[in-house]
Amino acid sequence: MKSVIKGAGYILVHTPDMVIHNGTTQTTERIVNPESEYLKELPSHLRSFEQVLSYYPNQVYIGNATPDELAEIPQPWHDKECPCHERYGQFGQMMPQEEFLLLLQACDVFELVQLDKNFVAKHRDQLAANPIIDESIMARVNEGVDIAEIERLVAEEHSEGLYDNNVLVGCVNRAHDIDVNLSAHTMLENLVSKASCVVAILSGIKNAGINKEDVEYVIDCCEEACGDMNQRGGGNFAKSVAEIAGLNAATGSDTRGFCAGPAHAMVEAASLVASGAYKTVVVTAGGCTAKLGMNGKDHVKKGLPILEDMLGGFAVVLTQDDGVSPVVDLSILGRHTVGTGSAPQAVIGSLVTDPLERAGLKVTDVDKFSPEMQNPDITKPAGAGDVPLANYKMIAALAVKRGDIQKSELASFTKEHGLTGWAPTQGHIPSGVPYIGFARNDIMAGKINRVMIIGKGSLFLGRMTNLFDGVSFVIEANKGEKAEAGVSEDEVKKMIAKAMREFATSLMGQDE
Repeated sequence: MKSVIKGAGYILVHTPDMVIHNGTTQTTERIVNPESEYLKELPSHLRSFEQVLSYYPNQVYIGNATPDELAEIPQPWHDKECPCHERYGQFGQMMPQEEFLLLLQACDVFELVQLDKNFVAKHRDQLAANPIIDESIMARVNEGVDIAEIERLVAEEHSEGLYDNNVLVGCVNRAHDIDVNLSAHTMLENLVSKASCVVAILSGIKNAGINKEDVEYVIDCCEEACGDMNQRGGGNFAKSVAEIAGLNAATGSDTRGFCAGPAHAMVEAASLVASGAYKTVVVTAGGCTAKLGMNGKDHVKKGLPILEDMLGGFAVVLTQDDGVSPVVDLSILGRHTVGTGSAPQAVIGSLVTDPLERAGLKVTDVDKFSPEMQNPDITKPAGAGDVPLANYKMIAALAVKRGDIQKSELASFTKEHGLTGWAPTQGHIPSGVPYIGFARNDIMAGKINRVMIIGKGSLFLGRMTNLFDGVSFVIEANKGEKAEAGVSEDEVKKMIAKAMREFATSLMGQDE
């Protein structure tokens, strides 16, 4: 049995106030240097919702423009206006902060999120008008409380404030008096990831054209961890998201691997479907508040807007072979093993050339590679360079070494087999998976035949190991060779009857 990509969803949430109050670059600066010039200048560098709608990479992420079209626009992109200003795209949407704060409250099942009743009244209809938000979610949005109560909670109860246009409009309360795993700070991070994941998974299901009841398993692969002091990171984001999204027939679990998490989760999901364990599995993840404004100091220093003002989210729906949708080829898997090492050539070799060699394929047999698809508009001013381009140069160099291309083809290889980065620097979000939606479209349109998704992660960040990590998999065109159909009950009866007649005949023959 094969597993196929039935559809994908990609969403962004504009959260400028969370950049100031929840991004770790800013919260750390507020502790070590509260009178920082950076903190004073920061508010004037925040973008409006209208500005993020007209930003080229954002429109690519939700599917209103393609990576190829983006590649034709000279960098940088922050000073250019995309002709498309739509908040909804073929893959998903960009949600404004006001709507998201109401959704955040709807995703809270322990009465931890409190919103100003005037704020709720003002924006309730706005959230209700969102095409993927149904009555079951709206029924979870309560009327709110007096702002005086929110001010008291923030001042006296260690609650984390929620802001809109730098005005306090709500808060997230702690879930335990002394457990740091249930502090207001941690609960806000986890609820933000959960709420943005709900938008992503609903978008993915809609795009796949399936019913909510069809989903049997959900795998969440974000970089947050929910649990308490006795089981830190025990989970389960996946099931909590499925509950709010109305996936009543689903169960699920969480997969973690830093930035490589989504690629690991995709392999697991494809394997579950191919094994017959589940017919429909969704891989999904919400965004990360900690990484908002992560490179903000460099952006402000160079007079740029804060480009990391968007939470990211995605969902990929995998089902049993329908004879049409692109197939996840589980026979071509790359893996960074314990013994691989951390040298760039060894890493790319283990993830790209080694699995292709085992499958008898050349590097050029893969039409497009999708490694870390970070937006260079964000990373280059921060001194990190063009991350996707660096990956493609290494892949091309190994292709030359293997004799798959000539040295003179190095430059053209990057253009023909690479992509221009467009994803927000949300850790796990850029790691290969942003291209799956476009890959599905292009494969089904016959433009390409095979793509490789590459996820890489820095395990040493957890201080448990110095090891690097990575995994890759291949998506290719469906040849239409569906598995043999099951035998019907009538056919089974006929087969049994025939076997009995043949057996009776053989016995009669023996008697003679």
